[in-house]
Amino acid sequence: MNPAKIDSASKEAQPREIVNSESKTVLSSDQPGSPDPQHTLSKATAFDKWLMRTMLQKAGNPDIEVVLWDKSIISNRTSTPSVRVHIHSRSTLYKLMLDPSLYFGDGYSQGTIEVEGDLISFNEEMNRGTNSINTKRFYRDRMRSCFNWLKRNTIDAARTNIHHHYDIGNEFYQLWLDEQLAYTCAYFSDPEMSLESAQIAKMDHVCRKVGLKPGDTVVEAGCGWGALALHMAKYYGAKVKAFNISHEQIVYARERAKAEGLSDRVEFVEDDWRNITGSYDSFVSVGMLEHVGLKNYEKLGEVIARCQSVHGRGLIHSIGCNSPRVLDSWTTKRIFPGAHVPSLSEMMQIFEPQKFSVLDVENIRLHYALTLQHWLQRYEQHLDRVTEMFDDNFIRAWRLYLSASVAAFRAGSLQLFQVVFTNGINNEIPWTRAGLYQDNASETMRG
Repeated sequence: MNPAKIDSASKEAQPREIVNSESKTVLSSDQPGSPDPQHTLSKATAFDKWLMRTMLQKAGNPDIEVVLWDKSIISNRTSTPSVRVHIHSRSTLYKLMLDPSLYFGDGYSQGTIEVEGDLISFNEEMNRGTNSINTKRFYRDRMRSCFNWLKRNTIDAARTNIHHHYDIGNEFYQLWLDEQLAYTCAYFSDPEMSLESAQIAKMDHVCRKVGLKPGDTVVEAGCGWGALALHMAKYYGAKVKAFNISHEQIVYARERAKAEGLSDRVEFVEDDWRNITGSYDSFVSVGMLEHVGLKNYEKLGEVIARCQSVHGRGLIHSIGCNSPRVLDSWTTKRIFPGAHVPSLSEMMQIFEPQKFSVLDVENIRLHYALTLQHWLQRYEQHLDRVTEMFDDNFIRAWRLYLSASVAAFRAGSLQLFQVVFTNGINNEIPWTRAGLYQDNASETMRG
């Protein structure tokens, strides 16, 4: 890129106001944030502008404008985009060159980067841009992929990682999740249904997929706050043993089981999935695989093989991607330490060594986009309470995490896979998929 062309393309930003429809905030380009006083008097150089334009090009030329600290505008588009990004200092710009994901996330959280306009739309545009290029050729991404493979998600490391995200207080999650605290993708058989109804529909969908019936025994790996385990026991007559290493979640789940009179049918175990013992009719894991670590997939398959009966069906519900890649650095450092979202080919490392038969694969990524929209809306509605609990950095980080997640599922950067499997010699399997769409058993039992 010729730096001389950047000067002629740069222009002074004109004051305007855009309402962010997702976060309910209004940003003005006259005063987009609190820029670093050290840099407000210095003009952006030709090199600064060339660097920003080059980064946009490497990101697939997303349809956005970037406003630098001296109000010069950088854009690789001829039309005026609906979203602007304000970078308040030269040091922030140079950090983006080192690791765009990490330092954009940190910059947004700390207020040195502002997004003027709809935050979800911005993230969607960035996803579309990066989806159009092959980031595997980037030296940084190749190195991160190598380091990701070398990491061993030991029991101690897994416990630390889970504590970082899930043990920050049940009260926080109660503000914006559904009433049962289901922190995984809901299933919207009707897009207009409530989040509460969609989460119940998801649990019924899972139960039907594994053919759950009264008297069945189930082991659940990674049970969250216990909603699915209690649902399987209460509405399907199953006896469930659920494992989780989050202390706060286990305490909450046990209290709920006791309050609902289900303690004799659901046992919540504060332990790692690697320590699962016993024999069960079904193995179920919803939203845990992302935390297992790629190197442990074959071990997970071994655990399933030793605990699931010959005629049992299993289900793994996980965020995924279309081809093998590493999760962005900001998410893995600040939100979900140690996380990995697998491709279907990577998930096969669980099933193939054990000669499991994969019976069904369903991708419900748009259901997760809608689930996250509900969460984000509720998060913003309870912002006053969140502000009493956490600082501005946390508030902005979680707004970015939820908004970026909506965008990733909308843009197809992330998928949501439900994979049903069984022992290879098992012929007691559904002839068609018709049974998945019958009336929910839980609705029938409610009368």
